[in-house]
Amino acid sequence: MQSEKEQVALTSIAASAALTVAKGVIGVLTGSLAILSEAGHSLIDLGATVLTYGAVRISGKPADEEHQYGHGKFESVSALAQTALLFGLSAVVIWHAAERLLGAPGNVDANIWAFGVIALSIVVDFFRARALTRTARKTSSHALEADALHFSSDLWASLAVLAGLAGVRLGFPQADSIAALVVAVLICIAGWRLGRRTIDTLTDAAPRGAASRIRAVAARVPGVVSVEHVRVREVGDKTFAELGVAVNRTLPLDKVSTLKDRVAAAIRKQMPGAEPTVTTDPVALDNESVLDCVMVIARNRALAVHHVTVHEIEGRLAISLDLEVDGKLSLRAAHELADGLESAIAAELGANVEVETHIEPLEPQDASGREAPPERVKAVAVALAEIAVENRVVRDIHNVRVRETDDGEIVNFHCYVDPALTVQNVHEKVDALERSLRERTPSIKRVIGHAEPMV
Repeated sequence: MQSEKEQVALTSIAASAALTVAKGVIGVLTGSLAILSEAGHSLIDLGATVLTYGAVRISGKPADEEHQYGHGKFESVSALAQTALLFGLSAVVIWHAAERLLGAPGNVDANIWAFGVIALSIVVDFFRARALTRTARKTSSHALEADALHFSSDLWASLAVLAGLAGVRLGFPQADSIAALVVAVLICIAGWRLGRRTIDTLTDAAPRGAASRIRAVAARVPGVVSVEHVRVREVGDKTFAELGVAVNRTLPLDKVSTLKDRVAAAIRKQMPGAEPTVTTDPVALDNESVLDCVMVIARNRALAVHHVTVHEIEGRLAISLDLEVDGKLSLRAAHELADGLESAIAAELGANVEVETHIEPLEPQDASGREAPPERVKAVAVALAEIAVENRVVRDIHNVRVRETDDGEIVNFHCYVDPALTVQNVHEKVDALERSLRERTPSIKRVIGHAEPMV
């Protein structure tokens, strides 16, 4: 894409150089101010296209420490320089045209060479403007767009010169100066249009309609509650977008990260060349439960909680939970953690909420252990089977594992239960079996049973 931009810019330079020489020679030979103004216009176009080529090459460089958003605005600087040249040329042409109109009209030879060079200019500018416009749209190049705008306006200017030459040929000598004024006005219009667009880019004006498109795309991504803000600016062929989206605060961090990636991907798909930066704002949804709220508060405070129960007692909300803390903490330090959690829950749910916290030691995460001998595993399996017979709900104890740690034994097992039973009922029965095993064997510190539905 970058090589295509440079190639079309080089072609434009060659065309401008050829037209400048041809118009200058014919303008001097015929004495036509209109043709000379067109020669000056082409000379400025030549300088502008050289600037464009340089800007296109610089803008293609990747971002660096000094230009962290890339070098795309060098194209806009080039376009601004072209705008200044256009207005300068218009002033010179208007000055000389006014001199001729108010004084002697000048001797203009409207011969076949004069008509021929303007006709050639029209053909060249037509094909050159079309090629530049196509490439500018494809690459989002402001510098090439500026060139295309120049040469599109040149078509009308050349037609005005032809009309002026025709007027001179028909015996109206002031027609050449009038044509020159028309050329100057067209140049001013082109400069105004180009300057307005360039200044908008340099001052980070938002591209028309870009923010609303991005807002609509982001809002359609599943998981986005709302789009809070969107800021957009263009730098060369890149559209940098910063947007904030509201998401459910109960989402875990990895889900939030995935959601941000999906939003950015959706924007890039709809707007090629976009560089979105997505931030998230966690919000509480209307359907958020009290349990969700408690879990979010505990997670934000990096606390482990479980067995959260919520009750409505005589119009008052009552919450109880188990809080796991480092077993090496002092009771004072652990109690401060519990008080902080309870205060945060009350601040969220209302001062009249009742919160009771049961503090228990957190299971060690880095405890070392070893597999128990086979005979020990068999003894534990036999004990579990005997208890299961008394339990009458838990059946077919299997996959028994016993690990020895410095704090005691840890037992894991699988079992089958009736699939029609409720989770609450199954939990109670398996929990009773675990307690019975610990009562039989004090060396067992923890028992974890996994219930599976019978087939």
